[in-house]
Amino acid sequence: MSATPTFLFTSESVNEGHPDKICDQVSDAILDACLKEDPMSKVACETCTKTGMVMVFGEITTKANVNYEQVVRETLKQIGYDAKEKGMDYRTANIVVAIEDQSPDIAQGVHVDKKVEDIGAGDQGHMFGYATDESKELMPLTHVLATQIGARLTLVRQKGILKWVRPDGKTQVVIEYKNDNGAMIPLRIHTVVISTQHDDGISQKQIQEELMEHVVKPVCDPCGLLDEKTIYHLNPSGRFVIGGPHGDAGLTGRKIIIDTYGGWGAHGGGAFSGKDPTKVDRSGAYAARWIAKSLVASKLCRRCLVQVSYAIGVPEPLSVHVDSYGTGTMSDTELLKIVNANFDLRPGCMMRDMKLTRPIYQKTACYGHFGRDDADFTWETPKDLSQSKPAVVVSESKPE
Repeated sequence: MSATPTFLFTSESVNEGHPDKICDQVSDAILDACLKEDPMSKVACETCTKTGMVMVFGEITTKANVNYEQVVRETLKQIGYDAKEKGMDYRTANIVVAIEDQSPDIAQGVHVDKKVEDIGAGDQGHMFGYATDESKELMPLTHVLATQIGARLTLVRQKGILKWVRPDGKTQVVIEYKNDNGAMIPLRIHTVVISTQHDDGISQKQIQEELMEHVVKPVCDPCGLLDEKTIYHLNPSGRFVIGGPHGDAGLTGRKIIIDTYGGWGAHGGGAFSGKDPTKVDRSGAYAARWIAKSLVASKLCRRCLVQVSYAIGVPEPLSVHVDSYGTGTMSDTELLKIVNANFDLRPGCMMRDMKLTRPIYQKTACYGHFGRDDADFTWETPKDLSQSKPAVVVSESKPE
């Protein structure tokens, strides 16, 4: 029996055809359409969906000429909702648009007539970033695998490898861990869960066999953590034909844990999608991940949680907090000094340093905002902080 107690931890993910993820992608597609023509667009776009209907609503001030209905239909088409039996047909869906201008009260307090350095936070709130050395992505492995299984499920559908797979789906991974003085060590995959929407008339046996062969094994085999005790629940309900917005309503921002760290670390509660980067719910969370990943990548700690907080209209963060879970090569106080010396957390400066006014957001809206190998995800390129260690002062001996 191991001297170090182990524990189980679970993360889940959802496919791009999940109703909530449809909404996230629509909101970010509208944001991108605005930023493409006007990088200074101020966007707070929410989306909801139900059978045969998508509604976009919120506050947008932009010089861009955007056909919101067309953006919604194109997004539905890209996801794969092209038939009523799948839960939505992009051609016939009822699109409702209820967009107003940004409140002038917010505008004058946040960005009007202000230099980049003086732009205030678009709202109050607190955001978290997290990183861990348990995977090459410096992300929790439960989250990585749940997300990759979901992405693989979409790939086999789009490429026709499994022609019976429909757009909606959910995944879940349970891993057995041990705690190595604050660092997380994955030992084995305990359970894999997949629930995928499928064509009518497909047998449970075929679903389970083909999901194992074409989805589970390609993702999980390389990590070497499957064993004879691993449990598989593949479409455990036995039937999942009715899905998408027909099976469940969807809302923007209802998958914030899936968007971030799969339940690890912490979350301030703010959603990302549909928000321009003056909204610190988004830019502050991206910066906090940038900091946490930089600290771990520089081997200043093995695991790290970073919190930042803001008041609306105020440029400087109210607080910055670092917790290395006892894995740091120095104290958290010293790590915080390194952070403050290397990262400017004023909203305008975060927008500048991470190049956040580009139309890059629709692809962030599914399969995670963090841990992705994409040059546009600038917050995933860590700063080298390895030479930022506090100098050691050596006292000189005085002559007798």
